[in-house]
Amino acid sequence: MLTAIQTNGETLVPRPEYPRPDWERADWHSLNGTWSFRFEPAGTEKLPHDQDEATYDEHIVVPFSWSSPLSGIERKEKGAGWYRRIVRWSPAEIGSRLFLRFGAVDYSCEVWINDRFAGAHTGGYGAFEFDVTDLWRPDGDNVIVLRAEDSDDSRQTRGKQGYGELRGIWQPVWLEARPQNYVAAARFVTRIDGRIEVTASIRAHQTGKAALEFEFGGGAVRHLTELELTSGDNEVAVVFSVHDPKLWSPESPYLYEGHVRLASACGVDTVATYFGIREIGTARFGERNYRWITLNGKPIYLNGALDQSYNATGYFTYPTDADMRDDIYLMKRLGLNFCRMHIKLEEPRKLYWADKLGLMVMQDMPCFWGNPDDTARAQYEAEAKEMFERDINHPSIFSWVMFNETWGLKTDDMASDRTRDWIPAKQYLPETQKWVLDVYRWAKRMDPTRLVEDNSPCNWDHVESDLNTWHFYKNGYEEVRSHIAKVVDETYPGSPFNYCEGYVQSDAPLMNSECGNVWGIEGGAGDSDLAWHYRYMMNEFRRHDKLCGFVFTEFRDVINEFNGYYRLNGEDKLFGYESFVPGMTLADLHAQDFIVIDAPPCVTADAGTVVETKLLRSSFSDCHFGKKLRLDWELSYDNLGTRHVAERGSRELDWDGYGVSPLAPLSVRLPDQDAVAVLAIRLLTEGGEVVSRNFTTFDVRSGKPGGAYEASGHIASVPVSGFTAHTFPHQWNALRGHKTNGGPEGEFEFEVALPDREQLPLLNGIEILFEAGAKRLLLRNTEKGETYVKSEISFMHGADANTERNPNTYYMTDEQRHESRVRVLIDGEEIGAFILPDDPADSRGVLSWHYQQAANKLEEAGSYGYLCKTAVPGRIVSRLDASRKLKLTLRAGEGGLALYGRNAGRYPIDLLFRCE
Repeated sequence: MLTAIQTNGETLVPRPEYPRPDWERADWHSLNGTWSFRFEPAGTEKLPHDQDEATYDEHIVVPFSWSSPLSGIERKEKGAGWYRRIVRWSPAEIGSRLFLRFGAVDYSCEVWINDRFAGAHTGGYGAFEFDVTDLWRPDGDNVIVLRAEDSDDSRQTRGKQGYGELRGIWQPVWLEARPQNYVAAARFVTRIDGRIEVTASIRAHQTGKAALEFEFGGGAVRHLTELELTSGDNEVAVVFSVHDPKLWSPESPYLYEGHVRLASACGVDTVATYFGIREIGTARFGERNYRWITLNGKPIYLNGALDQSYNATGYFTYPTDADMRDDIYLMKRLGLNFCRMHIKLEEPRKLYWADKLGLMVMQDMPCFWGNPDDTARAQYEAEAKEMFERDINHPSIFSWVMFNETWGLKTDDMASDRTRDWIPAKQYLPETQKWVLDVYRWAKRMDPTRLVEDNSPCNWDHVESDLNTWHFYKNGYEEVRSHIAKVVDETYPGSPFNYCEGYVQSDAPLMNSECGNVWGIEGGAGDSDLAWHYRYMMNEFRRHDKLCGFVFTEFRDVINEFNGYYRLNGEDKLFGYESFVPGMTLADLHAQDFIVIDAPPCVTADAGTVVETKLLRSSFSDCHFGKKLRLDWELSYDNLGTRHVAERGSRELDWDGYGVSPLAPLSVRLPDQDAVAVLAIRLLTEGGEVVSRNFTTFDVRSGKPGGAYEASGHIASVPVSGFTAHTFPHQWNALRGHKTNGGPEGEFEFEVALPDREQLPLLNGIEILFEAGAKRLLLRNTEKGETYVKSEISFMHGADANTERNPNTYYMTDEQRHESRVRVLIDGEEIGAFILPDDPADSRGVLSWHYQQAANKLEEAGSYGYLCKTAVPGRIVSRLDASRKLKLTLRAGEGGLALYGRNAGRYPIDLLFRCE
């Protein structure tokens, strides 16, 4: 029999924690683990529920979708799954009521207890429960049978399940005991002045007096209300205050943990819960005619990631609670302060970790994919109500997104409908827009304390929204810069931009709700460096006072989109920023106080010239207001392996006021040689604490043949593509001949002319310098013919991304290494060898990015190598003194070899021979 998890031979229950830490009772029993299972294919006759155990031919691990590896089934088909389990358990208190609870089951289900019908539920994301008190045998065995059917109907709320289907039970299942009178729910509304408004729902099976107690903060917050309960549902409104309240924020996520307790003649119901005191809003500041998003009455700049919440083994169900915590930690580690939970309802335990660790959440409502007919609308509305009822108390949630990119809102060709004129396929009809408006307004009534978005648009199609958002996927500095500027310019109250016909903008805050370079590149980006693009995009966002946040696509790679901050398994990608500014990480680009570099990521400039770089101040935090901050800057460059500081300086800044304002520009004199120069800046407090870091780069060109460098002796230069022979099975040049590649093993030969006697009468020594990396061969490098299939919509639903055949793919540097060894030979004699640790690509490949020919077609973008230096032995030098010629052989093992020339990689050099 399949077991759930084994440690030292002991079977453990998967996901053993109580599933709802925001509403937790002590007397409960997990039903996660191994259940009997049988599959009923779609289209076959429905079996009766009372089938014998022998008809169940498989076992499944709950709570994992039957399509996922962790379920032990890994069956991909739609249809119905029958679950069966024998359970012996009784409540701790005699006379308790017993509930069978489900986190979520996709899509419709029926449940029987001991051959008696317990209840049914429809909807793939909502939590539900059945009162099974009268069906349960407290002193014996109980047979639970569940039939879950998932037909992928176009009216179902499915979201983006193509990565890994939700099939059947996919969140925890448990039994829970309660007294005859119990608190069914409590809605907390908090005010930053400490006022707490609670609406409690009490279910009473016995009438009479009761006491409802609230106790939080270790007893520091306490309130008691006397009640007279009537049979059935009782609603109680309570108001109490917290003295000197501690506010919840991402920086200080304080939770008032405690309990709600109902005492009556039939017993005491105690529910452990918590609340966070915070207020979400929008406000105008100063003379602006637009709003910013506020947290606790102050502006907040939202740095966010799109979270697909997908993993390789459980799909949309996390393997462990620790995995959920780690996701929140990994986002906060980057300096992010929020995430967008993308078109799925997140598990309550993950929302708990967002509450506990301090990450704001933009929660999407899952969409359906068919026409928005009456059936689809009714089911959507029922499930949206479940979302609000379950998650409304989480302080981390600041926004609800009701629809995404008009998915499920467009109606098919209506030619068969003779009551109207023919309409082209898939139109967002005015009546559907009116329905979306109604949904938005209904959501505002359900929760007036948070921001609500009608539709997170990529087709400029808002109707009414608390957030004026838009999506874009573009690559290239100039295109990103002009696009963002256009959106900002066309955003103002009354503007029809970004809204459906007949609707106009309000003064709602402007923010981006999806961005990135994955779909801004022809055929999709494959797997490529995003560090270069990300940095200039952050600068462009922060350049605009009107913009108050973004959502980057995405938190982790998924199976067909590789522009995550992390790999799918959580491994780091290496952005390389610390090589430009010591200590710099992604978090520096997410600082609430930030110095904008209003310039391209790299500029070509003549050696020795003075260049001016514009700077802006962007502040969405008041923690440094009224203080002096210091701007430190430094211009540095590498000269053949030695770092030089050309200039450095410092200036004081008066730091006061929210928003974006200009600073005096920086003027620097570039070095007198070929170099990649780096202008690094740091914003510091008076005590020297770093607030944020940033940088920009310059390709400094001397204009001299072969380049000019600060080096003694004479330099001979050979282009990397100027080899006279090679023995690699696969060889090609890239970046207009400034990079040459060979693999999997072989050698390049170069004929080199050394300085003649007029230049150098006596040849005393030779040093060879070159930039090289390993060469990881992809399928597109080894296959002949056109084998790449460009992406289309199915890629967004999990279709093969065809990554190794994608012409844009060049794997971004991460924790994995692809090592190679290169041996250096002069006239056939080995004089040195190098271990090339990797075939990297990230922001350090400045020249490979700067000299891309097209922004939407990447060619080995961001790739770079390692500076290799070796001296030729004196005995060989003496022999070469006569001929002034040599044959250089670079021989690579199985890891291959990439050589970088003047306009490629990290160092502005070709093959250099420094002769003395």
